[in-house]
Amino acid sequence: MSIFGAIDTSASALTASRVQMDVTAENLANAQTTRTADGGPYQRKTVVLRQAAGADFGATLAGAMERGGVSGGRTGGSGVEVAGITEHPAPPRLVYDPGHPDANAEGYVEMPAVDTVVEMVDLIAASRAYEANVTAMQASKQMFAKTLELLR
Repeated sequence: MSIFGAIDTSASALTASRVQMDVTAENLANAQTTRTADGGPYQRKTVVLRQAAGADFGATLAGAMERGGVSGGRTGGSGVEVAGITEHPAPPRLVYDPGHPDANAEGYVEMPAVDTVVEMVDLIAASRAYEANVTAMQASKQMFAKTLELLR
C-alpha cells in the first residue's frame, strides 16, 4: 500500500467513526422519547459498516507479501464505508407511569429500548477508533514529509 493508500484508508475510517458517534449521540438524546413522528417510541439505530468497494484485504495482503511489503503504486478502494443505518428491532420496554401523557389504559408507557451503558461503550469505542486513525494519518503524513526531505 502506498502512503496515499494509508491516508485514504484512515480517512475512510475517520468518516465511519464520525457517523458511529453521531448515531450513538442520537440514540442517547432520544433515550426517553416516547412519541416520534411515526407514533411509537424511538427505535435505537445502529451503523452497518462494510469493506469499501473494490477493496480486497486478501488480495492486498498477498500482493504485499509477493513484493516483500513494498507497494509500487496507489491502491484504490481501500478502507471502510457506511453501508447504512438500521433501526434495532428490539421491542420497547414498558415502564409503569400512569401520569405520563403516553401511558396506555393500564398505566404503562412504551419507552425506547436504548441502554445508556451500551451506548456509552459504543461511543467510547468509536471515539478510540477515531483517535487511532488520526494517529495513523499523522504517522503517514510524517513519513511522507521525511521522504520528501530525503529527496532534497
